[in-house]
Amino acid sequence: MREILFDTETTGVFPDHEDPKLCDRIVEIGCVEVVNLERTGREFHAYFNPDRDVPEEVVRVHGLRLEFLRNHKRFGEVVAELLEFIADAPLVAHNASFDQGFLNAELRRCGRDLLGNERFVDTLAIARKRFPGASCSLDALAKRFQLDRYGFDLAARKGAGGHGALVDSRILAEVYLHLKGGREQRLAFDAGEAATENAAVLRAVEFVRRQPRPAPLAALVTAEEQAAHAAFIEKLGENAIWRKVG
Repeated sequence: MREILFDTETTGVFPDHEDPKLCDRIVEIGCVEVVNLERTGREFHAYFNPDRDVPEEVVRVHGLRLEFLRNHKRFGEVVAELLEFIADAPLVAHNASFDQGFLNAELRRCGRDLLGNERFVDTLAIARKRFPGASCSLDALAKRFQLDRYGFDLAARKGAGGHGALVDSRILAEVYLHLKGGREQRLAFDAGEAATENAAVLRAVEFVRRQPRPAPLAALVTAEEQAAHAAFIEKLGENAIWRKVG
């Protein structure tokens, strides 16, 4: 099954506003393709010129200033390439409603069809159900699943500008894999198959006594081999272990 893990960085938290100039915009998007929960290596990444300022408190999160962003294309200039990459795959995000709102706001400005709720999978909701009462932020889950073992620099994310859409998508892909059971799982995509396997595990083990052979098997050792073996044992002496156990 093909899925797209994605993340966005923005200028704020309000994608819609009565004054278009005050609408927050996407400044970066990162997408990672997975098939059967494993990363394929295919990715999509882009920065966008938001045509508005980037507040300093937001810069401290992702490190993207307008001086850098104004040298990149606007969302509408890249939207066709983005939609071609994601195609009809489910879109997996952490706190998906946030990213969905921003993505649809940008699509609306471009005159494109919006993406329905059925397209999105929220890993935050999955994590909260699995770990009730625990912190389920992406950083907390990355630490819980020890993603530093896979080369992710989790310490760097604590500093200013430590978040980025592509690296967050890569982390999310690993988190999603662990939330679904990890690499050690045997993926049973058919519910009937899973139920059959569970029943087999629970079934009591039955031991069947093997009946003896009606006649012993004939010896395969020849008389010459037996004589050679006996002569060899004689050379070992009286204290040979073979004489004690043979």
